[in-house]
Amino acid sequence: MTYKHLLLLTILWSGALTAAAQSGSIVGTRTVTAADKLLPDGTRTSDFGDNPHGLVMFTADGHYSVESYRADRAKFSSDDRAKVSTEEYKNAALSMSVHFGRYTVDPVKHTISFQIDPASWRNWDDTVQVRTYEVKNDELSWKVARRPDGSIPITVLRTASAGN
Repeated sequence: MTYKHLLLLTILWSGALTAAAQSGSIVGTRTVTAADKLLPDGTRTSDFGDNPHGLVMFTADGHYSVESYRADRAKFSSDDRAKVSTEEYKNAALSMSVHFGRYTVDPVKHTISFQIDPASWRNWDDTVQVRTYEVKNDELSWKVARRPDGSIPITVLRTASAGN
């Protein structure tokens, strides 16, 4: 076997492993059922209100999209974006978390690595963020890195049904 054939086989084999990792238990569309935070004292509380809204999609070829919103987001005072107050924009920014890009899964370490393309939080653009995850039946959850205030955001998702 020639070097070129070995190289080709290696590339195909590694691609198959990546595809197998992506086609595991997290591929599909899920709805956000909770957007909580774990406080430094161990208390778990809501981070995005009682009924957050959102949709998360993981494709078998390694793309993803995350959209999470507070259910009780206030409407803007105007339909003209130039006439909305700074406070309204701040509240809007704090009531959502949106990003998309590519992802990989390490099923041994139970981690998802998000290669974030753009995000609603600009500082996340072009970063890689690793989340520990857990799958129980049709529920997928992950933890975000500890925030400066010591809290740890936790996202909880359920497999989307045709009625969602």
